[in-house]
Amino acid sequence: MYQDIVGFAVGTPEWLHTLAEVGTDGGLFLFAALFAVAALRAWRGPARDLALVVAGPVGITLAYLVSEVVKVFVREERPCRGGVATIAACPPSADWSFPSNHTVIAAGAAATLVLAWRGLAWLVFPLAALVAFSRVFIGVHYPHDVVAGFLLGVGLAPLFTLLLVGAVTPAVRLARTRLSPR
Repeated sequence: MYQDIVGFAVGTPEWLHTLAEVGTDGGLFLFAALFAVAALRAWRGPARDLALVVAGPVGITLAYLVSEVVKVFVREERPCRGGVATIAACPPSADWSFPSNHTVIAAGAAATLVLAWRGLAWLVFPLAALVAFSRVFIGVHYPHDVVAGFLLGVGLAPLFTLLLVGAVTPAVRLARTRLSPR
């Protein structure tokens, strides 16, 4: 499957190569922007809603750290090191393939954003899937790398976020009282 996707990708127009390479990181920046919008939206809502938005990036970071630990133990070589022509330059050696960190972050961001703003599900899950697919399309991950990354992100980021929200909610209430005009 990897060979088929990468072989197809190499034959696509240059503008699509550029879009795929920029989009693989650009999608993550879009998630950051969505967190900012979600924070503005939740600012005057219940403290727990804003706490979910604030705790979300921490949950995503913890999921990312778990994926980094998995990478160190699994140590799967990147598929682009096998002499296959790819769109993107292959990352340096010792930058392992399994699981895809980009996908962990994208899927984790999608899942944690939906905790705070359910109406975004229609946008964020397809965006996370697109980021995941782009990693295979540009040639730096196998399909199973992105599937594992998606499962880690969707499973762990919201779990960590929900574990943190109880501690963050009182801090949000305190910040609101201190920041509100008297």
